[in-house]
Amino acid sequence: MSETGMTPSMPQRAPRVEALLSARLFVSPQLVGQRLYFISNLSGRLSLYVMDAEGSVPEPLLPPDLALQNPSLMGGQPYYVFPRLGSILVMVDQNGDENYQPMLIPIDGGFPEPAFGDRFADDRVECMHCDPERDIAYVVAGGRHAQRFRAYQADLATRTLRELGESRWGCYVDGVDEEHTRAIMLDQYTTGDHALYLWSRDADGNASRALLYGTPLEERTKGQTVPLNSIFNCHFTPGSGVLCVTALFDDAYSLGYLPLNGQRRMEPVAVSGTVHQGAGELVGLHHLDGDRYSVEYNIDGCSWLYTGRFDEAARAMTLDTVVCGQGALSDGVLDAVYYDKATDRFALSFCTATAPTQLYIVDGPQHETPLQRTRERVLGIPRGDLSPGEDASFTSFDGTRVSARLYLPASRLGFAEPRPLVYYIHGGPQGQERPDFAWFSMPLIQYLTLNGFAVFVPNVRGSTGYGLAYTKRVDRDWGETTAWTTSTLWACWRATAASTRRGRA
Repeated sequence: MSETGMTPSMPQRAPRVEALLSARLFVSPQLVGQRLYFISNLSGRLSLYVMDAEGSVPEPLLPPDLALQNPSLMGGQPYYVFPRLGSILVMVDQNGDENYQPMLIPIDGGFPEPAFGDRFADDRVECMHCDPERDIAYVVAGGRHAQRFRAYQADLATRTLRELGESRWGCYVDGVDEEHTRAIMLDQYTTGDHALYLWSRDADGNASRALLYGTPLEERTKGQTVPLNSIFNCHFTPGSGVLCVTALFDDAYSLGYLPLNGQRRMEPVAVSGTVHQGAGELVGLHHLDGDRYSVEYNIDGCSWLYTGRFDEAARAMTLDTVVCGQGALSDGVLDAVYYDKATDRFALSFCTATAPTQLYIVDGPQHETPLQRTRERVLGIPRGDLSPGEDASFTSFDGTRVSARLYLPASRLGFAEPRPLVYYIHGGPQGQERPDFAWFSMPLIQYLTLNGFAVFVPNVRGSTGYGLAYTKRVDRDWGETTAWTTSTLWACWRATAASTRRGRA
């Protein structure tokens, strides 16, 4: 105590980058009954956990010496819970070699065992789709010693595999019907260049695989130009068609409908009911139940998730509910979303530029109530000291809009102007900087703002998130229009100066 009887305040110290790196991940949630499964690095390495949906101490489900891969760096499902089987399918590699193998553990946790013996010893396996009501998973095995991909329908109850097809170009299972007699299989040659195949099995058990849409690479002539289609998130519909996301009708992606009548003609699907503003893309379509779907957008780096109804006869999707994008779930990034049909609830992982990943359950008649289930925070740094960032998009030398965010030091930190400026340009080049605390760059950006720097973060040509044409601008161009010319830097400087003035105001 001091002579005045007051407790002296702690001395101010420079922020430590370790504090920003201390925030733990809570990602890939799955809600099963009253239990919430997720991946976290609570122990210092990524592992699988479960807790009560209403909140409880997380319970580890894997041995402590086993580390999982970061789900954002791997394709497909990192794990899936099969309650009827009493097991969890987990994709496990060896010390980070990324050669994932399908393993099973008891639903209450245990030591992983190969789901199919040594069948995939020479493969890298991705889990694409799962049906917990029938204990079926769809996996794609890529050869480690040859350019070969094989797709399988895996019966986890009997530990048997049914081969669906083989290709050199992915053979990804992109959609399945409820009876598991049909599957959409996707070959990808480059970004936006896809060919779709239909696998089907008749009542006698005879299976076939036929081209559904696109031009296979093997059938193209030298120099032939094939229009980009970028088809993904395919769903069989009751009216004998396929609903999907595509770039055929909108460079920023939209919904398409492909009748299964053999004509290979995609039809546009009108989408109404969006309330977001800004530039971005439609990035996801997922079936919920009946005619209800969720539709996800990435708008200037921020996530928006809607639910709506699909009128198949009218070829129209009417969105009626905002699940993410407003209120507590705004100005940030969805890591993953899971819909529990039994309880009509969403489990999701969400973070912003100033808050680490948190787990939420979204409840209520209109999915209007986000219930936060974790309270992860940055150690020793108040959230108000961190920078949320602001839009600083600018027009480049050739009239192209370049999206960007400017991160300014919080005014409460009291740094004098002018501020030193750091230009932070992401690699890839096909990627996107977003207000995402879970991504490796955000702790660095925040550390710079905490030390008085302004950080300008452009998403240059070749970035994802702004349409297929913008993403493709980097193809065969790694130093011309993508280069940081004098005029481009001058445009950046003007945008930064204007944003800095707004920050002062």
